Amino acid sequence: MIRSKVAILRTRPSTVLRDYHELMNLAGYQDVIARDADTALKVNISWHFFFPGSSTVPWQLDGVIRALKADGYDPNLVHACHNRTVVIDAHLGERENKQIDVVRAHGLRNIHLYEGEEWMDIRDAVGDLAKQFLCLNEVYPKGFLIPKRFIGENIIHLPTVKTHVFTTMTGAMKNAFGGLLNERRHWTHPVIHETLVDLLRIQQRIHRGVFAVTDGTFAGDGPGPRCMVPHVKNVILASADQVAIDAVAAKLMGMDPLSIAFIRLAHDAGLGCGDPREIEIVGDQEAAKDNWRFAGPFKKMTFASRMQHRIYWGPLKKPLEWSLKTVLAPWSYIASVVYHDSYWYPRHADRIMANVLGSEWGRLFQNWTDAAAKADENGYPDVGEAPADLTRLGAKAFARSLRLLGMAVTEAPEFANRKRKIAAAP
Repeated sequence: MIRSKVAILRTRPSTVLRDYHELMNLAGYQDVIARDADTALKVNISWHFFFPGSSTVPWQLDGVIRALKADGYDPNLVHACHNRTVVIDAHLGERENKQIDVVRAHGLRNIHLYEGEEWMDIRDAVGDLAKQFLCLNEVYPKGFLIPKRFIGENIIHLPTVKTHVFTTMTGAMKNAFGGLLNERRHWTHPVIHETLVDLLRIQQRIHRGVFAVTDGTFAGDGPGPRCMVPHVKNVILASADQVAIDAVAAKLMGMDPLSIAFIRLAHDAGLGCGDPREIEIVGDQEAAKDNWRFAGPFKKMTFASRMQHRIYWGPLKKPLEWSLKTVLAPWSYIASVVYHDSYWYPRHADRIMANVLGSEWGRLFQNWTDAAAKADENGYPDVGEAPADLTRLGAKAFARSLRLLGMAVTEAPEFANRKRKIAAAP
């Protein structure tokens, strides 16, 4: 039996491009990612505003693209891939997190799955596999849609190391959530762990190859994936086993991976390895032994996260959860935008992020345009002197949140009633 393998390396800005190339090859990505198939780089945007540890960072995306090019992959067969939610603006997010700068610099296609892409019924896509779903048949008794373009594509997930108030931690497996489910994803929150396992089954059926490259240069602790305390951790991980890479990331944060329900369920179902004792670590063995002793997502929850828990698993479930499956659901989207974008970010972001803004990674982000222009084959030798500056973002956050409130309503599936083309079964 082939053991699951996770590659891990310590890194710094001056070597991060070389390190990403080495990391991906240590993890054997060329054995998984077919050269003759389209490859989707599944970008993670957990917040449209810049927040260290929350979303795919530009050097992560840049490093993966450069590695693919260096190893002879055709850039015409590689594209960035984005999903959309009613509370996260993917177009704003790719600008504020400087992901679009990287995509344009490399001349890649940039695909937003909810804009002109064709979607197809899950049963036409996976056939009898649907009978093995743990929960999705009950959540969506009439079925649901997935992007047709995913059939036969490679996918490389680009998550970060962080905690999550619904799933304890989030990484490669959770990164499929936005791309594979259509607009009513929130229906799955009460059974989110089972949902992630079902989505992994789907990925393993429809994709030509599945790989993940996780960035831990910044890592987020606390009530993630947004209102966290970011830390500089200087590690990067890669694996073809989505369960194993999440298990190793969880262990780094000080968690027992098999105590996290979605990792345990996927491990027991044979979809990957969630037991760190059975995972082959390649690269920096000492880095894999780190224990960051994160507090986790539940000790200091925000008002919003406490309310979400009460609605999905607590005393508010009976009086309120039903409304999230009706035309009344946009109340929750509006509440999320008001709390996170209008209140929390303008009020807390500068203070919470102060410990990392002046780090090498914070300066690299702030001075990205100049630093990327001076990059060599190893990394970014000059990250500049100016620390990441949130005054511009923070000052505009409240005004932008007013526009995002409008988006939360106009883009709500309960109102927009967007029609998806359903492809004929293959």
